[in-house]
Amino acid sequence: MNNTTELNTSPMTLSGPRLSRLAMACAVIISAGMLTACGESTIAPPDTQYGAKPDLPQPQAYLVPPMKVPSASSWAQGDTPTVPAGLKIEALATGLVHPRSLYVLPNGDILVVETNGPKAPVNRPKDLIMGWVKAFGRTSGAGGNRITLLRPASGNTPATRTVFLEGLNSPFGVALVGNELYVANTDAVMRYPYVSGETQITAPGTKLVDLPGGSINHHWTKSLLASADGSKLFVGVGSNSNITENGMPSELNRAAIWEVDRSTGAMRIFASGLRNPNAMQWEPQSKKMWVVVNERDEIGQNLVPDYMTSVQDGGFYGWPYSYYGHHLDPRVMPQRPDLVAKAIVPDYALSSHVAPLGLVFNNGASLPATYRSGAFVGEHGSWNRNPVNGYKVVYVPFKEGRPDGPPLDVVTGFLTGDNRVNGRPVGLAIDASGALLIADDIGNAVWRVSASANP
Repeated sequence: MNNTTELNTSPMTLSGPRLSRLAMACAVIISAGMLTACGESTIAPPDTQYGAKPDLPQPQAYLVPPMKVPSASSWAQGDTPTVPAGLKIEALATGLVHPRSLYVLPNGDILVVETNGPKAPVNRPKDLIMGWVKAFGRTSGAGGNRITLLRPASGNTPATRTVFLEGLNSPFGVALVGNELYVANTDAVMRYPYVSGETQITAPGTKLVDLPGGSINHHWTKSLLASADGSKLFVGVGSNSNITENGMPSELNRAAIWEVDRSTGAMRIFASGLRNPNAMQWEPQSKKMWVVVNERDEIGQNLVPDYMTSVQDGGFYGWPYSYYGHHLDPRVMPQRPDLVAKAIVPDYALSSHVAPLGLVFNNGASLPATYRSGAFVGEHGSWNRNPVNGYKVVYVPFKEGRPDGPPLDVVTGFLTGDNRVNGRPVGLAIDASGALLIADDIGNAVWRVSASANP
């Protein structure tokens, strides 16, 4: 266990002129594109930040954490992200409205969830900073609050694109079980009737279960995964803060994966201590659930590595009291040594502040052999690190149901050499042909990666 540095957790009251002065000061700093801080300044070598045993340096105390905010651009006509030899990339759809997640239906239709989070109140200086950051990086643009259906062209049949379902409330997760389509809004899981081949659902949905929402809804995305037999739905519910600064009552049933009975809506906590779990998937060989998790911020540029991990029923993964097993976070008071003692160490670090939001396993033969038995991870990218990290799709090879080697860069070019972003990868899926699909929420596109005809 690493030793820790005592951090100041005293509350700060901000109102009136004091808040205004702070806002002006922060605006000036952000306009320069970077916030600096005392303490740690060295970025760890990449190979020490991923894998089963990442290097975990001493936590740092900051008045203002390091920050680098790439400005948002857009893809020029004909431009695409970059892929290595043996692969090709093309736009499957453009002109979308903040696409965040993808779901491939059994008939090959592709559902694109166009969404963004509900407007959040400003309670702390960080809320102001994050609001400016999102505006500067163009990640706070209005989402469509709808699902669009894409049907690729087939033979003499042209491609189809329709608004499949609308009037949603910050949707994210989607799961089809039989003839019932489930959508995880930010505050509830909804159920809709589905008929294969239809291009629009107009029937009203029925609520299966309420989800944590409210006026403060820090991690608003709610992922969704059906059990193999379809009797259960698993819902990823992120924390309502970085490390409980909004109070423990606001964290009730958060930072967890729920198990919901599909017939009754009854829920239980399947796993907890996961700060922001996203994109749960079943690993093909072991049949175990895996998830990518966004870890906590503001204790260092090399802390804490975001990760992917298998998920144990009843498992506790540390948040907020500790990270990577028993490494205490001294900002959280009171501590819970009973929970820290049983905290599970994640399986695989992805590097600090890469913000993984997409995960999909590939077990087919359509892509080159290098990418046929592992996991693709969509790294949305950091803003609270200098230099930035992520902004790409990586591939983690697996062997016998476990990660087996370093991550490989697969789709890059979202971040330019002059620190501008043309796009940010979010949700991932494998289409009916075996190609990799990527939702790009700044480029407002869905990209399709397939094997090149000339490897």
